[in-house]
Amino acid sequence: MKKALLAFAAIACLGAGLAGCETATPYQPLKPGSQQSGGYSEFRIEPDRWKVTFRGNGMTARETVETYLLYRAAELTVNQGYDWFETVQRDTDKHTETYADPMGPGPYGWRPYWRYWGPGYGWRGWDPYWGGPFWADQIDIHTVEKYEASAEIVMGHGPKPTDHKRAFDARAVMTNLSPKIVRPTP
Repeated sequence: MKKALLAFAAIACLGAGLAGCETATPYQPLKPGSQQSGGYSEFRIEPDRWKVTFRGNGMTARETVETYLLYRAAELTVNQGYDWFETVQRDTDKHTETYADPMGPGPYGWRPYWRYWGPGYGWRGWDPYWGGPFWADQIDIHTVEKYEASAEIVMGHGPKPTDHKRAFDARAVMTNLSPKIVRPTP
């Protein structure tokens, strides 16, 4: 009984810890030890040219990652004393991870299991609590997609050039996108 209570308490703590990871990346600098993974980073290439990146976690939508990237580019432009920026290069990468869920039927919501390939049968698993093999379609398979957007930007002074299709007025971008920006909670 004591072991069962300890196992239940450990699983409850693990669940509470994972609950904090179940929200999208807020608008924050990318740094280790943040409450939520992901965030923005940038580095200077030339005095008026920067590379800006925003990395989201598995709960952050592609649209959010791209919005935060544009907002960071605009914010950086204003902070550097410029008025507009142009995206010279812009890209969004998708990273996909697929894994089998180790939580499932078994005592206290957790079970150890092993996966192996059986010729003629495909992927199979063995679960000591349920008395042996089970088929791969009985395992919860999850796919997590993470997006990372990056852009090389060139900054400029004065009014935005009207003949540059990739140029943005930095203050207008900040004004228009600020309602969509979610900052981390303290």
